[in-house]
Amino acid sequence: MEFKNMKRISLFNLLLLFSVMSFAQDVTKFLGIPVDGFKSEMHSKLIAKGFTYIRKDDCFKGEFNGKNVTLYVGTNNNKVYRIMIVDEIFSDETDIKIRFNHLCDQFDRNKKYVNFLEKDYSIPEEEDVSYEMMVNKKRYEAAYNQIPDSSKYNEKIIRERTSERIEELLTLKDLKENEKVDVGKKFLYIENLASNVVWFMIDKKYSMYRILMFYDNNYNKADGEDL
Repeated sequence: MEFKNMKRISLFNLLLLFSVMSFAQDVTKFLGIPVDGFKSEMHSKLIAKGFTYIRKDDCFKGEFNGKNVTLYVGTNNNKVYRIMIVDEIFSDETDIKIRFNHLCDQFDRNKKYVNFLEKDYSIPEEEDVSYEMMVNKKRYEAAYNQIPDSSKYNEKIIRERTSERIEELLTLKDLKENEKVDVGKKFLYIENLASNVVWFMIDKKYSMYRILMFYDNNYNKADGEDL
């Protein structure tokens, strides 16, 4: 059994290495802008999209998805790994519940995204958000994965496989049944899907609420390389 598992891990590592060498990473995009590159480059692209740079706070102001927002650019070693979007206007408990559920519905209907974990993130109408956050320390958040460019990968496979774990995909039986599939492309597609994350959460300040949204490129996140 241990030998069989070692074979599977070795095969996985080999194919993953092949996929990374053979195909470019397809990173998360915000308004069509790759969440990548240097901070100065991202600043120029956001300004071109109509956002106003506020130098003293190192942030941007503008409108996104029908809301007035503040944008922050997160970097690691000057490489962009995150765009953080913060609501300018706070909401009461009723309105934030509606807004959160509406965002979940928007992402669920958007063909550019997939609910990788297949979770129902919506908040039940009768739920007391204030109580849950204050007493039970509950975090209201939802995460979706941005689907990589379908022209580069086999979209049928990713749609069929999104609910499966990566290690479960690479059995000898699976490879035999899918001999005509480009395995390198399949695994880069899955790797990119897992790395291209857009998530949002409810933030509370006193008795008011707002949405924080994050467009993350996990390839550029810190991974202990500076330790």
